[in-house]
Amino acid sequence: MSSDRQRTENFREHLGNLTEKGKRIWLYPKIIKGKWYKYRNYLSYVLLILLFSGPFIRINGKPLLLLNIIERKFIIFGSPFWPQDFYIFAFGLVTAILFVVLFTVIFGRVWCGWACPQTIFMEMVFRKIENWIEGNSTQQRKLDAMPWNREKILKKGSKHLIFYAISFLISNIFLAYIIGSDALIEIITGPVSEHIVGLFSILIFSFVFYLVFAKLRELVCIMICPYGRLQGVMLDPNSVVVAYDYKRGEPRGKIKKNEDQDHKGDCVDCNLCVDVCPTGIDIRNGTQLECINCTACIDACNPVMQKIGKPEGLIRFDSVNNIEKGTGFKWTTRMIGYSVVLFILTLTMGYILASRTDIDASVLRAPGSNFTKDQSGFVTNIYNLELVNKTFDKLAYRLDVGTEGVDMIFVDHDTIVPEGEIVKKVFMLRMQQEDIKQNNTKVKLTLYTNGKRNKEFETSFLGPMAIKK
Repeated sequence: MSSDRQRTENFREHLGNLTEKGKRIWLYPKIIKGKWYKYRNYLSYVLLILLFSGPFIRINGKPLLLLNIIERKFIIFGSPFWPQDFYIFAFGLVTAILFVVLFTVIFGRVWCGWACPQTIFMEMVFRKIENWIEGNSTQQRKLDAMPWNREKILKKGSKHLIFYAISFLISNIFLAYIIGSDALIEIITGPVSEHIVGLFSILIFSFVFYLVFAKLRELVCIMICPYGRLQGVMLDPNSVVVAYDYKRGEPRGKIKKNEDQDHKGDCVDCNLCVDVCPTGIDIRNGTQLECINCTACIDACNPVMQKIGKPEGLIRFDSVNNIEKGTGFKWTTRMIGYSVVLFILTLTMGYILASRTDIDASVLRAPGSNFTKDQSGFVTNIYNLELVNKTFDKLAYRLDVGTEGVDMIFVDHDTIVPEGEIVKKVFMLRMQQEDIKQNNTKVKLTLYTNGKRNKEFETSFLGPMAIKK
């Protein structure tokens, strides 16, 4: 049995970018600018523009997106979120994960090949720069094989210098999403001596990004990213993936002059689908963990089919069941179940966001406190009021008592909550002992912000009941 045949039959025993002994095979994928490649280009341009402009876009003077974990300040589409809104993030994360699961069940790893930042930067930025400096895949192989000389030093040095510069830019953009673009500009324009620690940190992060795109490359998609590992669990024969029509293509074989081709399939075994694959797999072996649905193999195969007078689509978006049985796309029970749950979660998420108030408030009895009684017969309880302003504007508040016979006294009479701040107030409730009918009296409170009813509370008032004579 030939080594090629062994590799074909044992492809699931080791990764496509590794030898049988476990040594890494450096990949030199060809770039074929077909229809799908152009679509990916357009999408990547849009996503890159959004990524790099995101920190600088303002909505009502506030950033479009800010994820300041250090100061616990989050702004999404111009709306502020605080630690008290963590349940919204948790619920949104569950919804997002389920969406990814459903999307993968139906369309495989389309996210990986079309929208993942790792793929976009690698294939649409760094790979293009590499081809511009070092040439196509064949020229890159020759360059790596030649001894170190002036040409190799110049090309390799300039490539890696540009790679690190872009990685440094990416690191700063991600930093802007954390601390804000204004703070980043202030750091950049300020004296370096005042930001030594920050500069050192960003250089380290830049080096990590540089290693990912200069050295790790497809290993991120194959070995590091957990999403790729989940694909084997989420896909089924009805999932639409980049697939090779083996019924039409096999038995494969090269076209030879004056040879009868009737016994052969449409695949001419040109190996172009392998040469263009960024993860080094042979799509003709079937659906594999390493496939990121980038469609490079489709762009490589279609022109070959045109040249030999065969219909396009030997490699295409399709399901295994449709290739084998011609059943077409079908909604499975699992797809329907995921869709129903996702629909419910989406509606719930919408309700949570719509019902979210401008101010979050809580009323609690002062820890460890009991009631007090003065000589005039008043029984007093002490409470803590915590107010969280979730807006970028100052809010005026008022707390009213809705229970007859209960008076309220604030220690601090300031009724303004500054923008984006947490305010803690202490107030007292008091009742005449003769009005207390039970040891634990329920008291209703109503919070108003800017004159509008915001929230109602019910708290307990402790005190001795009046002594019957």
